[in-house]
Amino acid sequence: MAFPAGGLCCTGNIVLDILVRPVEALPEWGATRWVDNIEQHLGGNGAITAFTLGKLGAPVQLAGAVGDDAFGRYLLERLGSAGVDLEQVCVAPGSQTATTVGLINSRSDRLFLHVRGSSDLVVPEQVHFGPGLSYFHFASLFQLPRMRQGARRLLERARQAGLFTSLDTMWDPTGRWLEDLGPLCPLLDCLFVNQQEARMLAGSDQPAPVGRFFRDRGVGLVVLKMAEKGCAVSSASGDFTVPAFDVPAIDSTGAGDTFCGGFLAALRGGFPLHEATRFATAVAAHCVQQIGGADGVAGFEETRRWLAERGPGV
Repeated sequence: MAFPAGGLCCTGNIVLDILVRPVEALPEWGATRWVDNIEQHLGGNGAITAFTLGKLGAPVQLAGAVGDDAFGRYLLERLGSAGVDLEQVCVAPGSQTATTVGLINSRSDRLFLHVRGSSDLVVPEQVHFGPGLSYFHFASLFQLPRMRQGARRLLERARQAGLFTSLDTMWDPTGRWLEDLGPLCPLLDCLFVNQQEARMLAGSDQPAPVGRFFRDRGVGLVVLKMAEKGCAVSSASGDFTVPAFDVPAIDSTGAGDTFCGGFLAALRGGFPLHEATRFATAVAAHCVQQIGGADGVAGFEETRRWLAERGPGV
């Protein structure tokens, strides 16, 4: 299976993450509890995936929105530092940048409090597929209300432009799940889904039934993200699993998004499917060793060297 080598367009939410660690139990109302760290970081499925792609040297454009506020300016600066093209990011006056407060315990489990803010303003019409693109990645379908409504037409435009299409579902707070995702499946070359989302969509979190469920609905390539268990891939050429690397995990925030970025960057780099999956797993392994969804991402060659030191894998 050969994959194109052009640039990528990514759309998704752009979020300011305020991460608090460690929080083992919630305090009572009116009480105060001391913690070790309260930090702000780049967050959001679209932003972290685009940042990862840029850090790995892939030409990537991001379509989304931030508010005209200090949080928005911080996020744009962070994205720009990785070389992300921000021409399709709307800076919305009077809107609050999407913000998440994440509570993280010592096992790297997370609880998120989120305000959508400027994510509500992202519309399909702001996504443009210019020359030089080969990929369109739709991050956080279920977190962008207006993008969700126009998702089918947007993916049809991407297909008409000859782009490889991928989508990362994320959690659906409205509970519509397959009602909205199902019609998109025939338009997807690749679907990323984690086990919790797969249970809601496919009624299973196991690789074989999940892969079969989505491929029967027209998806070309299904990637099931299984956290510390690694990942499973289902395609026309066969199914396989790749274990996670044994690393000291501090914070799993953004691990799935960096995995997506690593996977697409490796496909673009000409990696065979199994090697691309191992590379993406290595990118995610770097992510979880630091607090924040993007801070641990290493460059392309550094990640390749780290992977080579661990042998060919299975």
